[in-house]
Amino acid sequence: MDGEATALIKAKPEEIYDLVADVTKMGLWSPECYRCEWIDGAVGPVAGARFKAWNRRGLLRWSNKPVVTAAARGQEFAFSRSGLGQGVIVWRYRIQPAGAGSTQVTESWEVLRPPWGMVRKMVELLERSGDPLDRVQRGMETTLARLKTAAEHGGATL
Repeated sequence: MDGEATALIKAKPEEIYDLVADVTKMGLWSPECYRCEWIDGAVGPVAGARFKAWNRRGLLRWSNKPVVTAAARGQEFAFSRSGLGQGVIVWRYRIQPAGAGSTQVTESWEVLRPPWGMVRKMVELLERSGDPLDRVQRGMETTLARLKTAAEHGGATL
């Protein structure tokens, strides 16, 4: 399972990377992840750094501790989320110059190992919000729209 969404943003690749890779700002972009902080001595985006992410969706509340897997300023920021029974999911932001002062940003996710069946069923029962793949797609589109607004207004918060 995987998916992606793309946006064209009028900003430099490095500016967009700086917004996305500062996970402490993720709550400004994401409709699901409302807070992140660096942990285990990490202070910024480098491969191997860990952060804690707090998420909510309807009645569900959870946190996880992703690890940064790619941190190339102006090009790519990626992290892997895993946990007991949660499977392994990689989230990635690919950032590419698109000419005329614009940048193409693609947010994607890929399931490397699916969650346990029991975990999936429990989430489905609690969530009851329709197609989960559609929800994730809408979430990425919202994230990119918010990121676009901030980047095109000098990194201003929403």
